[in-house]
Amino acid sequence: MGGSEMKAPRRVLPSLTLAAIAFAQPARSQTQPKFRALAFYTEETEGDHVDFAHDALRFYAGVAARDGWSWTATTNWNDLNDSNVDQYQLVVWLDDEPHTPAQKQAFQRYMEHGGGWVGFHASAYNDASSGWPWFVSFLGGAVFYGNNWPPLPARLTIESTTSTITQGFGESYQAPANEWYSWLPNPRDNPKVKVLASLSQENYPLGLKDILTQGDVPVVWTNTQYRMLYINMGHGARIFDSPVQNRLLQQAVEAVGEKKPLR
Repeated sequence: MGGSEMKAPRRVLPSLTLAAIAFAQPARSQTQPKFRALAFYTEETEGDHVDFAHDALRFYAGVAARDGWSWTATTNWNDLNDSNVDQYQLVVWLDDEPHTPAQKQAFQRYMEHGGGWVGFHASAYNDASSGWPWFVSFLGGAVFYGNNWPPLPARLTIESTTSTITQGFGESYQAPANEWYSWLPNPRDNPKVKVLASLSQENYPLGLKDILTQGDVPVVWTNTQYRMLYINMGHGARIFDSPVQNRLLQQAVEAVGEKKPLR
């Protein structure tokens, strides 16, 4: 999200394909879904973020159909209102965040009354100009500080081998190319935050133009005051190249949707 990022051409999906993805329903449509997820995204942002959103739409529509939960997607952020989101156990932000006071207030009420959220990559970007202090607190206090450039693969340290999200992953795995964000304040400084995965120290220096030189960089965490999970992966068309990481991304959404313990 740094100012030095290059703009990549967007891959545009045929409208009928996107519509099919957006309204994909579980194969067992006559049965009650395990949970209902509503994903928000935008086509009007950096191309690499749109590419990720398109890939995520395909991936989660397939998982939902196979595993018996409901996945709906929309680019209309005005659907982030009380009466609509109350129908869902999980709200997902793929590449954007709410922009109007009404959308932000509806999301805050949803989360403070037990809603579930998974946010990817740029959806949690915030800085001094963002003007939404509640959301910074919701993230555990994390404020964007820096990033590597260009996107690169990285070794991730699994910090909890017992969490529903990371169980069975061992001590680390190699993640596909991504733009990795660093944070200041570090969300780990908040005692309510549980970090599930972070950049391994062996990655440093990470980057060519913009370089992460050292430090503790959480990439997957939950603020235990809410049913929420932030996942830093989400830049470009390589995120779903790893079957190992795909399992983490699937388990993350299903754990929050099914209200399983996240720690």
